[in-house]
Amino acid sequence: MLLTLAARSLRSLVSANGEGSLSLLDMPAFTIREFQLRGMNIAASMLAGRSLEYLDTLRDQGDKTGCPCLVLVEDIPLSFVSADPQVAIDSAERVRRLAFAGNRLGCNALAIRCAAPDTDEAFDDTVAELKDVMPAVERLELNLLIAPHQGLTERTDRLTDLLKRIGGFRIGSLPDFGHAAATGDLVDSLRKLAPYAGAVHATVEGFDKKGRHEKFDLADGVAAIKSVGFLNTLAIDYVGTGDAVANIEKARAMLAEAIEAADA
Repeated sequence: MLLTLAARSLRSLVSANGEGSLSLLDMPAFTIREFQLRGMNIAASMLAGRSLEYLDTLRDQGDKTGCPCLVLVEDIPLSFVSADPQVAIDSAERVRRLAFAGNRLGCNALAIRCAAPDTDEAFDDTVAELKDVMPAVERLELNLLIAPHQGLTERTDRLTDLLKRIGGFRIGSLPDFGHAAATGDLVDSLRKLAPYAGAVHATVEGFDKKGRHEKFDLADGVAAIKSVGFLNTLAIDYVGTGDAVANIEKARAMLAEAIEAADA
């Protein structure tokens, strides 16, 4: 299992997004130098307004430093279900544009969330729309990952049913520790979603004075995904408000120890 970084963890340090002076183009080298993490999942909002040439440069920087872009993650949930047909059309077109950008970045996957109520009609409509857009994603040699989101895909069983109905080798999930913990059973939720996962986000909230992760045990999350044979990338996704660098470093050490223990 390879530890990587969700780039939004450092959003506060990126000059175009926060108060810091770190350029997004410098992030691959920074990620390797500071954390020894060999890959990044990029939030689409961090690339807003960027040219194709910029995406190419970011890809080249990642390749040169050994920290490539792996997953392009759409921040805004997309609706494939609406009384207005144009909404679904626009969401499908957004997936196609993101897939093109992900291909230019050298990613192996695009991740989205589905904004939809948990009804049978919404389920069927979402399946139909995603089946229709999958060929465009597949032509670019990308996987489409669906992350849990409130409503239709909040429950683990509904998300796995959705993936099965869409079908194919390039559809999967993007589970995260935070959502899994919020279900009330972190281990069970991750065990059910990890077999479909193209990547997993290790949500990091922060640490208490004793050095323990807040709200849930990171090691439990690692053990859960390892128990079902997950061997893809595990991205540290820091969502707290403290010192991002210090918290990512602490999380990396804790997760690396948990991976080693799970392998023993």
